[in-house]
Amino acid sequence: MSLSYWWSRSFLTSRPFLWLLYWCNLAGTVYGYIWYKGQLEYTLNDHPLWQIVFVPDSPTASLFFTISILFLLYPPRRKSLRAIRQLMEALAVVTSVKYGIWASAIIFWGVAQGGHIVWQDWMLVASHTAMAVEALLFVRFFTCKWIAWGLAAVWTLLNDTMDYTFSIYPYLPKTLIDDVPRVRAFTYMLTLFSIIAAWLAMNVRNRKYKQF
Repeated sequence: MSLSYWWSRSFLTSRPFLWLLYWCNLAGTVYGYIWYKGQLEYTLNDHPLWQIVFVPDSPTASLFFTISILFLLYPPRRKSLRAIRQLMEALAVVTSVKYGIWASAIIFWGVAQGGHIVWQDWMLVASHTAMAVEALLFVRFFTCKWIAWGLAAVWTLLNDTMDYTFSIYPYLPKTLIDDVPRVRAFTYMLTLFSIIAAWLAMNVRNRKYKQF
């Protein structure tokens, strides 16, 4: 069996692997929301209710990908559901790449500023890196089109704006508390990078399909 088999369509879209991926991402999503419990409670108590949706960034990205995997397992026939599928897929790719890289970068940035890394940090680095990798691996199997990509881009930029306008961004390492302006600039740049990466991945996918 060649090494390329492990990222081939026949393996990645096999139902046993899709179900494995679905349950792993669902478990990670639930754990992510539990991880945000303290910040969610604080936001509910000290901020307007509508801001709560912008708080749990990574688990929401994971939720988008989990729903997208479910649509691969059970492709919808209704037009309205196909539109929802495309939006979920676009959101899954853009936000998974963005927050997958963001979380790992912030951890190592905090360490570089004098912080300490513990085993939970390594777990977060591994899981968030996997988020970005799986999103780029699966974009070729997704059905999302330009409108969905545009909406995903708008949502992700809006989320950044809400985070740093109302101070509901994810909790940072203590060593980065005085670097919020630089973290904000990095976050916006990473969002733009993720949008461009998703756009390039979709172009590669479309060109490949046109060859057949």
